[in-house]
Amino acid sequence: MRPLIAIAAWLAMALGAAAQAQDRPPISRAAGGKPDLSGVWSNASLTWLERPARLKGPTLSEAEAKARAAADPMKKAAERDALPSDPNAGPPPAGEGALVAAHSAVFLDAGDAFARIKGQYRTAWIVTPDDGRLPLTDLGRQRSREAAVMSNRMDPDGPEDLAPNDRCLIGSRGSGGPGMLNNIYNSNYRFLLTADALVVVVEMGFGVRVIPILPTKAAAQAAHGPVTLHPWMGDSTAWWEGDALVVETVNVHPQQGRFGPIFLSEKGRVTERLTRISTAEIAYEFAVEDPAYYTRTWKAEMVLAALTGDIYEYACHEGNYALPGILGGARATEAAAREPTS
Repeated sequence: MRPLIAIAAWLAMALGAAAQAQDRPPISRAAGGKPDLSGVWSNASLTWLERPARLKGPTLSEAEAKARAAADPMKKAAERDALPSDPNAGPPPAGEGALVAAHSAVFLDAGDAFARIKGQYRTAWIVTPDDGRLPLTDLGRQRSREAAVMSNRMDPDGPEDLAPNDRCLIGSRGSGGPGMLNNIYNSNYRFLLTADALVVVVEMGFGVRVIPILPTKAAAQAAHGPVTLHPWMGDSTAWWEGDALVVETVNVHPQQGRFGPIFLSEKGRVTERLTRISTAEIAYEFAVEDPAYYTRTWKAEMVLAALTGDIYEYACHEGNYALPGILGGARATEAAAREPTS
């Protein structure tokens, strides 16, 4: 009887999925008949690339997802910072341990719910490996430690010691891709699809990816530029596989590749898939291959949700106008340390 029960259960699930698909309104299509990816999309979420240690499995029940979202520390911090300020509080304490967040949490906008993908509330974007963690090699772990040090550098010798996003060269936390990751705010994108290109405008850092679309995979791979060129966000080309737009990226700029959060060497390759699954969602998947930094190919799944508004210019200027002050402060600290004490 068990095989019959299993078959019956499978048929029920298949029929249910088919009925659900029939209930969905048809997706809009571009002039050439391909799904129209144009619009403004967001991946803001309480789900992040890797699974936090406090979350033990790949999914959450609906009740647990809602309870954890309501108690999210970032959300609570924003609620506290939204309260009226105390005019009698005085200045913050002085000293080495007085360093606080760069800005109030009330300005953060990381989302208010865990991502729901294929009917499941996910605890990480990474689906392979099963533990939801980056399968780092020894070199990958070294790069991760170095990136953390760079992010927290307070005494730079020069601009090169600072993180690329602090220099306004790329968006922070992997926003621009590949793959495109959510951030603590500005997790939004504008897509413009034409017959021969997909343009992605990234709100965080205001980066732009112009991705040519070729007739076949072979043509797209042949269209990559010289290996001596290493653009920010990489050298991307694309092709259609049915209703899925497949984007392949190689030759990511070495500074971006070393900084992460997706570490990529000159051998790295990222393959993204964008599939319009409804009027309100794009299924977004990507796979990362890089034997220098990872013990195996790893994969992630995400949903991009349609927005009715627009994105705004982030106005992060290349070089960052704050750099003279940052470097000047570091030199002043060094000078003070050299002064004799009485």
